[in-house]
Amino acid sequence: MTSGSSLRQQGGEGIPASSATAIMDAETETVELTVHGRWDPELWLQANRLLKKCLAEHPAGMLLDLRGLDDVQAGSASLWLTAGSQAARMRPPVAVVTCLPGAALAKKLDRLGARHRLPVFANVFQARAALASRRLLTDQVRLSLPPHPVAAAAARQIVTTACEEWGVPRLVHRARLVVSELVFNAVEHAGTRIDLIISRRGPAGRSTGLHLAVYDLDSQLPQLRDPEWAPLGTLLTDRGQGLRIVDAAARVWGALPTRDGKMVWAILREGRHDNPESMVSERRQRTGSVERSHRHGNP
Repeated sequence: MTSGSSLRQQGGEGIPASSATAIMDAETETVELTVHGRWDPELWLQANRLLKKCLAEHPAGMLLDLRGLDDVQAGSASLWLTAGSQAARMRPPVAVVTCLPGAALAKKLDRLGARHRLPVFANVFQARAALASRRLLTDQVRLSLPPHPVAAAAARQIVTTACEEWGVPRLVHRARLVVSELVFNAVEHAGTRIDLIISRRGPAGRSTGLHLAVYDLDSQLPQLRDPEWAPLGTLLTDRGQGLRIVDAAARVWGALPTRDGKMVWAILREGRHDNPESMVSERRQRTGSVERSHRHGNP
């Protein structure tokens, strides 16, 4: 499961010689991934990890800004081609566009047959416009919330309505849990305006998934902390368990920086967690194994 590990935005004098950074655009729900510096194994590792995190979020589109990449041998071509292929296989597919640093990389990608999967544009403005035109329309609900505890109640109400209208009532319980924690965390830790976006992913019916995204104006990304040893019976009824509830209830979740703050997201699908008792059971197994490990002195 994707964790909330940091994807830190780097800029100004602090930009290292080589870097891979990602920024989520709240308006378009697209990710802009920028790779800068000389292509080497370390930069490949950074870029590969970041691509996986970005695709796990299942954005509406992705812009690969490679204009600052020093790759005269076009050694990075296979990574971008793989990313484009993975994005195309997702349902719904994720549109990917690129801005390339020079002719060598463009020629190699063309030889590898990436012309249709990875359209190339001269600048980011053209690439953004292309993403906007290729974006697939999805059912979506947007709600602006104040930094007040009542915001979580409003979020629960709107996600309940969305689940009922989209024909996924079995997701209601988990969706209410997750959205409540995400919104309350934003209220508690960011204390800024909050934007909630609920999107339906996939066709209507049993295969439908929910994408929950909470935006705030605090750039500090959340971290999944060590569990607090609380009674299991309170896990599903009392808030305060924070991201551990999100981690247990969501198929996948994570966080990305935005231009003016951050976005914390989660994807829910029907499956083994439809029954709330299964979440408690899995939680008991996880915590029990950890407790036994500590009891016997294991790391």
